[in-house]
Amino acid sequence: MKIVIPTAGYGTRMRPQTWSKPKPLIPVAGKAVLGHVLDMFETLPNIEEVIFIIGYLGDQIEAYVNEAYPDLPTRSIIQEELNGQSPAIWLAREYLSGPMMMAFVDTIIEADLAALASEEAGAVAWVKEVPDPRRFGVAAVDDQGWVKHLVEKPQDISNNLAVVGFYYFQQAENLIAAIEEQMEKKELLKGEYFLVDAINIMLEDGLKMRVEPIEEWHDCGKPDALLETNRYLLENGRDNTEVASQLQGTVVVPPVFIDPSAEISESVIGPHVSIGAGCRIERSKIKDSIIDSGSHIVDASVSASIIGRNTLVQGHFRDLNIGDSAIVRTE
Repeated sequence: MKIVIPTAGYGTRMRPQTWSKPKPLIPVAGKAVLGHVLDMFETLPNIEEVIFIIGYLGDQIEAYVNEAYPDLPTRSIIQEELNGQSPAIWLAREYLSGPMMMAFVDTIIEADLAALASEEAGAVAWVKEVPDPRRFGVAAVDDQGWVKHLVEKPQDISNNLAVVGFYYFQQAENLIAAIEEQMEKKELLKGEYFLVDAINIMLEDGLKMRVEPIEEWHDCGKPDALLETNRYLLENGRDNTEVASQLQGTVVVPPVFIDPSAEISESVIGPHVSIGAGCRIERSKIKDSIIDSGSHIVDASVSASIIGRNTLVQGHFRDLNIGDSAIVRTE
C-alpha cells in the first residue's frame, strides 16, 4: 500500500502562521497537524511507502517526518507548479502501482483502516453527512450504494454526503491514467485540476467505488476551524491533563496539553489550551488557544488565539493570531 499526501500549497488561509512554516506543521493538540494525519494510518496494514508532494518550505516537512517518524518509509517529490490536486498525484506516477491511498493534509478523521486488507471495491471515498454541502464536494450514490459521480460544490442541498478528502484506490495505475486524460482534456476549475474530475472519468469507465461514512471529520485549514479541532482532540484523548495538573503554583482547567519542557508559573491554563515545547508562561490566563514552541507569555490574558513560535506576548488580548518571532505587548 502506497500513501500519497499533497502538501505543496501556500496555506494562505492560515496566514500569518504559514509565512515561516508550512500548513502541515502548524501545531494542534500537542503535535503538528501532519503528525495527527500520519497517526490515522496506524491501523492500515502493509504500508510500503508514504509519498509527500512538497513545495513551499517543504524541507521543513522532510525534517519533521525524519525526526518524528524515523521508521516510516517515505519519499518526497517537489511540485513546482501549483495547478491542482490531480497534477500533484501525477508527479508520483512512476512510484504508484496497485493499492494506494490519498489524504489531504488539513483533514483529520476518525476511521479504522484495518478492513482495507480485504477490500473488494475498486475505490472507497470517505464521506460525512453535513447540513449544507454546497461548499464541499459530494458523492452521488445509486440504490445499491455505488458512487455514480462526484460533484464539486453542488448548488442544492438534496445530497449531503460530503467527501472529506480521503480516498482508497485498488489500482493506482487507473487513477494516473484518468488524471492524464483529465489534463489532456484540460478539465480545469479556476485554473486547477481537481481530483474529483479524474475520479469521475474512472466512474464513467466503470469504476466500482463505494462510500465509507464517518462520524468525525475535522478541518485544520482555517484559524477558527483549527481551534475547533484543537478542542475536539483535547476532549478525546490527545490531552495530557493528568501530567499537566501536577504543575506547582498554576491552576490547570482540563482538558489541556502542556509540553513537559514548558515552564509555567502563577497562571491559569485552560480549558482547551495547547502549549508547545520550551514555552514560558508567567502570571497569565490562557484559554481556548494554541501556543507554539519557544514562546513567552507574561502578565497576559489570552483566549481564542493562535500564537506562533518564539513570540513574546505581554498584556491583555483576545483573539490573537500572530506568527513566528513576533512581539506583541500593551503598556
